[in-house]
Amino acid sequence: MTPHAHTDDAARDRAAITAALERLTDAWNAGDAAAYGAQFTEDAGYVAYDGSTMNGRAEIEHVHRVLFEGPLRGSRLEGSGAGDAPPRFIRPGVAVLQHGGGARPDGAAELADDRLSVATLVLVEEGPGDWRIAAFHNTRRRPAPNGPGEEG
Repeated sequence: MTPHAHTDDAARDRAAITAALERLTDAWNAGDAAAYGAQFTEDAGYVAYDGSTMNGRAEIEHVHRVLFEGPLRGSRLEGSGAGDAPPRFIRPGVAVLQHGGGARPDGAAELADDRLSVATLVLVEEGPGDWRIAAFHNTRRRPAPNGPGEEG
């Protein structure tokens, strides 16, 4: 039997993962580092767009508190749709997904192209319907080399 052979289970888990991402976004937009960190597992790994790393929920919360009180104060996390894919359940209780978006600085009218990122997340179910992020890797969005419109 493949993971999520039962459609009801898959739909329930997709909805729970969507809710977890909404809580993550809401926490960012409120500048609430504790609520942001709470969306991660205790031992989560986090790679920011610039390659800096954070290890564990406590460090993720601490670093985001500094960011929310400083350079990212008032920023808004926005999805772009670019790079989005539905969760792929690689085994029961473990899902991988890609999500596009970025942080629009306070006062900016729109999310600039140079701030667009794609994040790859590994989520685990810590209890029935309770999905948390175990790994988060954020990368600035760029066209692929020799992609459409580029000469090789």
